[in-house]
Amino acid sequence: MPYKRKRKNKIEWVAEVVRQGKRYYKLFTTKNEALAWEADIRKAPVEELLTPIVSSTLLDWANAYLEFSESRFVRKVFTEKQTVFRRLFKVIPSTTAVSTLKPWHVLQHLQTQAKCRSGHAANKDRKNLVAGWNWGQKYMNLPGPNPCLVETFPEERQARYIPSQEDFWKAYELTEGQDQTMLLAYLHLAARKSELFRLLWEDVDFYTSRVRLSTRKRKGGNLEHDWLPMTEELYQALLAHKEGAYSEIVFPDSETGLAFTSRQHFMKRLCRRAGVKPFCFHALRHLTASILAQSDVPMVTIQAILRHKNLTTTERYIRGLEPVRPALELLSNRKSRPRVPTTSEGEENKKLRAV
Repeated sequence: MPYKRKRKNKIEWVAEVVRQGKRYYKLFTTKNEALAWEADIRKAPVEELLTPIVSSTLLDWANAYLEFSESRFVRKVFTEKQTVFRRLFKVIPSTTAVSTLKPWHVLQHLQTQAKCRSGHAANKDRKNLVAGWNWGQKYMNLPGPNPCLVETFPEERQARYIPSQEDFWKAYELTEGQDQTMLLAYLHLAARKSELFRLLWEDVDFYTSRVRLSTRKRKGGNLEHDWLPMTEELYQALLAHKEGAYSEIVFPDSETGLAFTSRQHFMKRLCRRAGVKPFCFHALRHLTASILAQSDVPMVTIQAILRHKNLTTTERYIRGLEPVRPALELLSNRKSRPRVPTTSEGEENKKLRAV
């Protein structure tokens, strides 16, 4: 099946056929021409076929995969993949034939990334390269096995900081208007940052008291929609906010009138003013899950609120291990344990022994 690529602001259709392990391809200006050529090549006797192209270059592979990714993934993911290839081509020439790329080359590159950046960063690069090569094997006849499937690197990832309820409300009280309503919506809907950035008034149903959130976080990159009920407090806050609305966007950027793409410094400045440890928008999603868990809300209900497809993902969101403490207590073979004296009691006991 032909695929298109963009070269110097020019759209090309790449037709390719594999016959007896050899790859043949040709460039066309239209898809129909490419399809017709592929059909002819499949029917032609092998001895009449043109000499196959020796190999694609790493740049050919990268450009084709990035064109596919641009239409498939959100901008953030696409930019991440672009950056991965830029880093790769700083150490491995982009003109290198794909057939000559070996696991050792990839491993050396990723080892440098692990030393200069982190093991986690190197593993993210590895993940993108593996996915890109797998795509190339499927659509560009890249050779196997996948040379990017090298060993992963040790990671030292810190747990995401989740604010206490007290710290959240301290920050919340310093906001007003749209900002305050947005923070309340993050807490009451357990929304992802981008979900509220793209929220439109048509997604807020005051009649049934529901909000429709849209995400691309699931497999396939498609924009999927979920309805969540509004709490009474959020209902009243959004209703009051709508009275002064001037845009179809629920939380527009006041400077541009468009949807936010990032509010990178907003939470940092707000937390500094409130005198609390900085936290981000996504930490509020974790805080919501934590509050619900501490209130003994069933895990499947929390999963529905967070809109996770997998229950294990929800379990990772729950801060602390208090839910498992009763189970661990079953391991004890003693009916009770001696109480640890307080510091003041310990000092009194020392004085008594001295007397």
